[in-house]
Amino acid sequence: MNNNNLKLQLQKIIDCKTKPLGALGRIETLALQLGMIQGTTSPQICEPQILVFAADHGLTKHGTSAYPSAVTTQMVYNFLQGGAAINVLARQHGIELKVVDAGVDSDIGADINAYPQLLDYKVRYGSRDALVETAMTENECLTAIKNGMKVIEGLAGNLLIVGEMGIGNTSAASLLLARLGDLAIDDCIGRGTGLDDAGLTHKCHVLTQVLERHHDAKTPFSALTALGGLEIATMVGAFIQAASERRILLIDGFIASSALLVADRLAAGVAQYAIFAHHSVEPGHVHLLNLLNAEPLLDMGLRLGEGSGAALAYPLVQSACAIINEMAIFSDAGISGQEK
Repeated sequence: MNNNNLKLQLQKIIDCKTKPLGALGRIETLALQLGMIQGTTSPQICEPQILVFAADHGLTKHGTSAYPSAVTTQMVYNFLQGGAAINVLARQHGIELKVVDAGVDSDIGADINAYPQLLDYKVRYGSRDALVETAMTENECLTAIKNGMKVIEGLAGNLLIVGEMGIGNTSAASLLLARLGDLAIDDCIGRGTGLDDAGLTHKCHVLTQVLERHHDAKTPFSALTALGGLEIATMVGAFIQAASERRILLIDGFIASSALLVADRLAAGVAQYAIFAHHSVEPGHVHLLNLLNAEPLLDMGLRLGEGSGAALAYPLVQSACAIINEMAIFSDAGISGQEK
């Protein structure tokens, strides 16, 4: 069945449900999108997965974050011990959670036997200082992308929530947005983990210098290599592989959206598999959503990351599947439909 015919069939099924046309609003468009992603009139969610990608950023030595890089490692252990917001939400919804070490600046891999949910795909101990060199070499960036693809291969289920942890990663995401969106860096940055006004001004100054240094990094891959982070590059690979397997991508906030933008620029069509969970208060997120032609499901003032916003939106995806599969149609229920 071609896409046009499938879309017509899905819309007909939704319109024939026992309700006025369009009465379920965004749930109806979400149900249609799920059917299009899976190529079926009966979309299903099977064994959803949460992957939290973690890495450190060399640029943080210039004071671009309110927190020290050591917090990345500390938060990874919090994930592994089940104490973070995303752990709470994963347990609430019965979703399996794994943590991917893409480039944390510590030897957490030594504890992999104690934490079977930890996946060791470390490329190096944090990205390089993008103010003096590229954040990654081309080989490191390519390895990270390939690692992301490997993580997805053989992963159970058909719905993926990707979260992240990396002190300094709002800077990397802002740099990628500015370069790939052809935007001023002032429009792309926010307070991240809580910078004050002076800190925000300093962050803007540093990131402006980074963009000037890497002014030739204009393609998606060169921009990712020069400006990105190891967890973002690994997420890019994960999105590309997941889309190739027709998985539902439930996209979190600013960092995840920046990775999706790169993935879609590298492999056109990846964004077709994405459902955008929420509108982050990070200022650059609205520009990412516009570039990706996306309308998020929630707007709740979130800016935590970790995949938390996507986990909060997950029940809406469940509801959309249930509506299209279980709700009666007028003829079966013996109810008169709308007059033509």
